[in-house]
Amino acid sequence: MGHKTLYFVLFCIFPAYYIYIPEGIEEPWKVQLLDASMKMISLTAMLLENMGIITYEEFYLTISSVLLTRPESDGNLTVLDADFGGVPVRLYVPTGAAQRRRPAVVFLHGGAFVMGSCKLEAYNFLNRMVANKLDAVVVGVDYRLAPQYHFPVPLEDCISAVKFFLQDEILRQYGVDSARVCISGDSSGGALAAQVVQALKNDPEFKDKIKAQALIYPGLQLFDTLMPSHMENEYGPILPRKVLIKLGCLYVTKDQALPQAMWKNQHVPQEHKHLLKFVNWSTFLPEKYKKNHVYTEPITGIFNASYLNSVAHISPLIANDSELQTLPLTYVLTCEHDVLRDDGLIYVTRLQNAGVNVTHDHVEDGFHGALAFINSPFHLHLGHRVKDKYISWLEENL
Repeated sequence: MGHKTLYFVLFCIFPAYYIYIPEGIEEPWKVQLLDASMKMISLTAMLLENMGIITYEEFYLTISSVLLTRPESDGNLTVLDADFGGVPVRLYVPTGAAQRRRPAVVFLHGGAFVMGSCKLEAYNFLNRMVANKLDAVVVGVDYRLAPQYHFPVPLEDCISAVKFFLQDEILRQYGVDSARVCISGDSSGGALAAQVVQALKNDPEFKDKIKAQALIYPGLQLFDTLMPSHMENEYGPILPRKVLIKLGCLYVTKDQALPQAMWKNQHVPQEHKHLLKFVNWSTFLPEKYKKNHVYTEPITGIFNASYLNSVAHISPLIANDSELQTLPLTYVLTCEHDVLRDDGLIYVTRLQNAGVNVTHDHVEDGFHGALAFINSPFHLHLGHRVKDKYISWLEENL
């Protein structure tokens, strides 16, 4: 009994030691409680995985499943679950008569590629609001998740769903203006949105049907895991560097050697060394965010595995300048206290250098995953501010 009590005390105290709430955060006590809860969930998942009871990611999925919603229509929206090109989607279609064809938003949810759903309460709330505010058709895509389906399956699902939706007959069916479509997403969904747009930008059938992309605190690369934002926000809030690496690696492989190499920034194969110039934060990061950090190039050639080619393919930030030049109107939102902050900041710089029309919102007191906390029981003011910035940009640009 004494050992059990000790384990329980350590179990409760250990996460609290790593709770870090930066100064200036709005509603600090609420954020502290949320951060502690997230770290407890992570620790519980790790312990259960080590005991062979359930995998880390399956535990997260089990927890999040209680937040799934059913499609509920009302007087303003018809909400239904459908199938686009073999991929489950949730549709939000305004019921009122439209004076002209409507804009549309395809939303790709976050969750580090291994969890989440467009049917979660927060995303359902967000997409309903977008549909109502813009009088727009919104499509939430429920792509398959890793590690059951490694890269490129989740990306292929997103591309298939978008291609299906952008067919002329489907756009006509839902009254959508083919010149007013935005592909958007948050976190890993932002990465998928960026990849979808890059993949379709040169396709003559679809390139003129994507007016914009909107990326909310996107994760855009797995090449350099020791950027300033990784070091400054190693313990969160909400998304610690260790969790980011563990879950991000599962998108590629279950091999536990990869997260160990990625933690040390020694996971890039020699043949990919030339791509590091595209994610070099000493070149592209604004001076304000470099602070006193000293750039050290990731070590290449130490770790080799066949699946490492996927690390390049899942990193839209390594696209060359000529590939970026043809991208559409872009919105990027970044948060100061976010381990993924520098991915978005570098992408903004590179897009601007390539001549792309970019709007960038930076939330100085923001942190990763704010959109997950826009309804009960969490209801963070920060989540609503991020939501309002995103919707305002859509209103002005679609």
